Amino acid sequence: MPIEASITLKGDALTSPIKGDRIRLLEAVAREGSISAGAREAGITYKAAWDALDALSNLFGQPLLETRTGGKAGGGASLTPAGVKVIEAYRRMEAEMARVVRALEPDLAGSGITPLNLFSGFFMRTSARNALRGTITAIEADHLAADVLVSVTPDIAIHALVTAESLRDLGLVAGRDVILLIKAPFVIIAPGHEAMNVSVRNRIPGVISRCDLGTVNAEVVLDIGGGKSLAATITARSAQTLDLKPGDAATALFDEGHVIIAID
Repeated sequence: MPIEASITLKGDALTSPIKGDRIRLLEAVAREGSISAGAREAGITYKAAWDALDALSNLFGQPLLETRTGGKAGGGASLTPAGVKVIEAYRRMEAEMARVVRALEPDLAGSGITPLNLFSGFFMRTSARNALRGTITAIEADHLAADVLVSVTPDIAIHALVTAESLRDLGLVAGRDVILLIKAPFVIIAPGHEAMNVSVRNRIPGVISRCDLGTVNAEVVLDIGGGKSLAATITARSAQTLDLKPGDAATALFDEGHVIIAID
């Protein structure tokens, strides 16, 4: 039986479903030596490849690829040591899952349940464009709500507002690893890093790595350091008016109430 694994890597790495198509893309980029060539081999667009690779780096908390800009030697991409280990771990666990499937099939015969039915129910997927792993560094709470501060890079922390009930139910305490989910339409992009007179709690500085213009909307991806990024969906008119370009300094703005906390 052919197996396409959706696995969970535990330990220091983030517990999150990593499907085979993203691993195959990572392998294709490494094999071809560039993201554009890897995307062609994987049969997806350049933008989709960047989105998938950004998500992998965010989830594992460090870059899995080292990219080089063009020049006399040309641009390209190669695996970082972390990228090599992620691929090796995935393929090893995929092989182990195939072995488990073969062992389970006789016991499930006649039940109407297949091993893959079981595995597919064990994993959660989210529609949130931004998923960042971090560690809780501080909590300020009263009997109604709590402001949870989560460090996502050595230099950047994000505030999330949760109810007191959620704080208890999720067992949120300082030092616990969590996943922050932020939908891209909730993120506002402002040019530069200057202080702004706005009421939002989260003001994350970075450098624009991509700005993809559509007819109505635009997606702006902000490199916030540490191999992590934030994506924002804004109007195409706003992106053009602000003249947002890759390499420009910018700030991501979003309210703490728009940050969802998930746990392993």
